[in-house]
Amino acid sequence: MGQAVLACPEYLGRPQAGRRHRLPHHEGEAMIAWPLSQAGEALETLARSTGSNPPPGEIPTLPAHIGARDPKLLGQWIESAALCLGCEAEPGEIRYAQAGRQIQTAAPALVLCSGGRLLALVDADTVIAPGRAVRRVGREAIRAELCRDAEAPLLDQIDALLATSGIRRGRRPKVRAELLGKRLATVHVGYCWQLRAEPGDNFWLLAKRAHLPGRLWALGAAHLAQYVLWLLSWWVVGQGALQGRLDSGTLTAWVLLLATLIPLRGLITWLQGKVAITASGMLKERLLAGALRLEPDEIRREGAGQLLGRVIESEALETLAMSGGFLALVSILELAVSSVVLAIGAGGAWQALLLVAWAGFTVLLARRYFRDESRWAESRLWMTNDLVERMVGHRTRLAQEPREQWHQAEDQALDAYQQVSRRVDKSAALLMAVVPRGWLALGIAGLAPAFLSGSGATALAIGLGGVLLAYSAFQRLATGLWNLVGARIAWKQVAPLFHAAARREAPGRAALVASTQRERVVEAHDITFRYRERGEPILRRCDLSVAAGDRILLQGPSGGGKSTLASLLCGTLRPESGLLLAGGLDRHTLGAAGWRRRVAAAPQFHENHVLTGTFAFNLLMGRPGWVAEADFAEAEAICRELGLGPLLEKMPAGMLQMVGESGWQLSHGERSRLYIARALLQGADVLIFDESFAALDPETLRLAVECVLNRARTILVIAHP
Repeated sequence: MGQAVLACPEYLGRPQAGRRHRLPHHEGEAMIAWPLSQAGEALETLARSTGSNPPPGEIPTLPAHIGARDPKLLGQWIESAALCLGCEAEPGEIRYAQAGRQIQTAAPALVLCSGGRLLALVDADTVIAPGRAVRRVGREAIRAELCRDAEAPLLDQIDALLATSGIRRGRRPKVRAELLGKRLATVHVGYCWQLRAEPGDNFWLLAKRAHLPGRLWALGAAHLAQYVLWLLSWWVVGQGALQGRLDSGTLTAWVLLLATLIPLRGLITWLQGKVAITASGMLKERLLAGALRLEPDEIRREGAGQLLGRVIESEALETLAMSGGFLALVSILELAVSSVVLAIGAGGAWQALLLVAWAGFTVLLARRYFRDESRWAESRLWMTNDLVERMVGHRTRLAQEPREQWHQAEDQALDAYQQVSRRVDKSAALLMAVVPRGWLALGIAGLAPAFLSGSGATALAIGLGGVLLAYSAFQRLATGLWNLVGARIAWKQVAPLFHAAARREAPGRAALVASTQRERVVEAHDITFRYRERGEPILRRCDLSVAAGDRILLQGPSGGGKSTLASLLCGTLRPESGLLLAGGLDRHTLGAAGWRRRVAAAPQFHENHVLTGTFAFNLLMGRPGWVAEADFAEAEAICRELGLGPLLEKMPAGMLQMVGESGWQLSHGERSRLYIARALLQGADVLIFDESFAALDPETLRLAVECVLNRARTILVIAHP
């Protein structure tokens, strides 16, 4: 794509003090802002400029009925269009007080200014203008374009005030900015959609976009330069000492070489931090995306202990892989330098070959340690799973299991675990202790023939220095291999989450966002579903039609397929055969997000959860787009209609009270009403309540049913007879 960079002096860099840093009205729109009708082209151009490779096809076109007056509807279209272009769009609201900071941190982003203008930010100073020209205009000009309509009604009033206040002209811009900041701090000036690659994309390509390979090469080069300077410094002082010429010039050269190491080590530390933070952030995003894309059956097949084990191992993978990778990189460089030093020294090439042979022996010890560590990890994870499952069922064991059988199998498991632990400790001791110390003894022994043959003192000193450098390298190598073995074992647990992130759902068609609702909001034709490939069908040739405004009660015996039907309708399960439509469109056409906007559900109590966070977060987590004041007000109103008003008044922080595992404890009935409110706040065309009212007393049940009937458009309630 051709790019024209315009170096306009009046727009480059930070504008001079004393000026109002903003583009003229006609120049702002003509030069850097896109009209709303070209939103699809702006989004596609911005996606390409960030390194994404949108699939071939037509550029998404904004439907005529979507405009700037409904930013959330526009946001839904932008998010759907971004998915079609192979990236994600994270919505956000921009307030005046944070506009400058958000411009700096949000890019690349598509920004909606007041007046329906769009800014395609490449970075904090650069935009893509209509015509696909890249222009560097400065962040102050971008901020001025964003805040122009909010500031315009106040500028003349503030300028008149400053003119009569006696403030010097040089100080007026700063005072004007302060007054505008106080008056407009909480005023929203626009909305932004930050573009980013999907976490499930090719990990190597994501790493390249994050400049990780280049930083790793720079880190290796910095380490190599450090060792060269370190060896050169000791060569200078050693040469002078051995030749009897240790004068001030030699010492000065030695000190200068050592001083050069200081900024170099600072650079190494900075590069290590950048690589570690970037890589760990990418890994966390990928694992979270993978956890959210696991199929319900995959989660059901695992117990709470196994899921906890995956979480623990994911943390271990990040820590061990980063530390082990850095240590292994440094040790390999040190061994390479050591082999050169040994070849130059008294031992010659034979001692360098001895170093290579010992490195191979180290790899064999690492393989043995990996085998023993794998068995120990399997035993540890099995015991973790068993312990967690026993803790979950502790009350049942106390009530139903005889006391003498409580710990019957635990002693045997502990004995087996102790035996495996002894083997892995022995392997770890060989790797951590024998490898460096064994090399020290072997390396010194390799210098014995040269010493006995009367080699020169300089050659012996170089050879001994090479042995000591290799000793330090083997210490790091042993520690690095120990960490990498732990990371490799942790990877076995984490790999399913990592690979699950690559699963792609059909993005749907952006043009169908907020399409006109049809009379039949949900239709199922000849639906058949079974949990196992050759098992008996739970549902066979099921037909269902739900029209707008229907109030449906679905009753049946336990195990009759009611919850399975609800899962099929809300999209968490896929039918084996048949046709499932929402508003006359199938899931592939609507996409996952589009389907959820039409059909939402409050699952059964044991499949619904209160997450650690605020009460408002748990209520509004399914709300599309950003959370505005109106959303908070609606959430509180629904809670009070459901009878949760006393709870809100009792919690010190109200809607912002932390709840969940480590926060405020909610009763069974309060949780049920939270789940009902969460479903209502999603604003879907059809709401499915799967036994959501079973835990409520008669009076609370009456309030909940009235609230649901008043607020939900179309309802399907599942209950026992």
